[in-house]
Amino acid sequence: MKVYLVGGAVRDQLLGLPVEERDWVVVGETPEAMERRGFKRVGKDFPVFLHPQTHEEYALARTERKVAPGHRGFVVHASPDVTLEEDLRRRDLTINAMAVDEEGRLIDPYGGRADLERRLLRHVSPAFAEDPLRILRVARFAARYAHLGFQVADETMELMRQMVDAGEVDALTPERVWQELVKALGERRPSEFFRVLRACGANARLFPEIEGLFGVPQPRRWHPEIDTGVHTLMVLNQAAELTDDTVVRFAALTHDLGKALTPPGQWPSHRGHESLGLKPLGDLCLRLKAPRIYHRLGEKVMLYHGRCHRVLELRPATIVDVLYALDVLHEQRPLEPFLLACMADFRGRKGWEEKPYPQFEWWQSLRKAALSVQVAPLIARGFKGKRLGVELRRARIQAVAQEKQYLLRLLETGRG
Repeated sequence: MKVYLVGGAVRDQLLGLPVEERDWVVVGETPEAMERRGFKRVGKDFPVFLHPQTHEEYALARTERKVAPGHRGFVVHASPDVTLEEDLRRRDLTINAMAVDEEGRLIDPYGGRADLERRLLRHVSPAFAEDPLRILRVARFAARYAHLGFQVADETMELMRQMVDAGEVDALTPERVWQELVKALGERRPSEFFRVLRACGANARLFPEIEGLFGVPQPRRWHPEIDTGVHTLMVLNQAAELTDDTVVRFAALTHDLGKALTPPGQWPSHRGHESLGLKPLGDLCLRLKAPRIYHRLGEKVMLYHGRCHRVLELRPATIVDVLYALDVLHEQRPLEPFLLACMADFRGRKGWEEKPYPQFEWWQSLRKAALSVQVAPLIARGFKGKRLGVELRRARIQAVAQEKQYLLRLLETGRG
């Protein structure tokens, strides 16, 4: 059988990037012959096999024919007479349509290497338009390789616009959109994902809650970038600099959704946008079937990011109540994800990217003070039930008040 290394492994080798996984195409074989060689079949919709030693994926060369809307509406044809060039032609981008044979020779029938050098994301053939999922994949590759200077080719962007206008993206399942969103959030510059989707019109169809933020002004004093959508993508990039956690990055992305609901007559003020954003956040998470951990942190950051920034202006009782609301008055409940998203919000403004954010440490100190209050002595004094909860809160407020005064003194002496 003829075996070729294909796809991302070839692309990343040529870019000088680490290869995380390798995929192979087999030409001239049948499923039965692969199984006789010891390969284990795992593909449901088309013949994919695991190598008996390396457990890497080996797929039989195949072609596809569109028979229904959406990204699943294909009939797959895999047989020994399908050529390598035919298999590569069905792939999305030229940079993903290259192969290397067993002698190490590059097979590049569609100009993938030239597009790598030109830093272009370009579709292989008109068959690209048959699968709307490819719009999300192109946007995700833009997010992955933006730091290398990659751009979507003009002809590919135009084709994507035509697909959106034809309603192709409306056929995507919520589960698949969510999967691609989470992958995009994990890329190096996730804002590019949304920039590309906006350019082809897909963002308004798939993520209307995000699209609605663009064109909404904010006070120049606090937001030199003015536009809420621009701020949102800056916050997302800041979150990507701070953490690999896609839950934190999602919270950063959605923290200001309520500003899209502010009546234009109140612009650029956005009083009450924190609570206004709960509904669009819930709508987004419900529609895409997001795991609860994403929704939960998104709500907390949305409601309390403003108070996080103003921590030393808050009364001790308010600080304790915020800690209760964040559900972090337990040693095992981390506060850092919330703080990272808030730091990203603070720095996601034009000219603010390098500003210090001492609130990160201040909140940790105040939480530590609240946690220092022991329950056992209160129980020993006879408190129980609701009275125990009231007394515990009172003691925590006192501890937080002392810690806040200490932090303020540090600030006054220039050591905070």
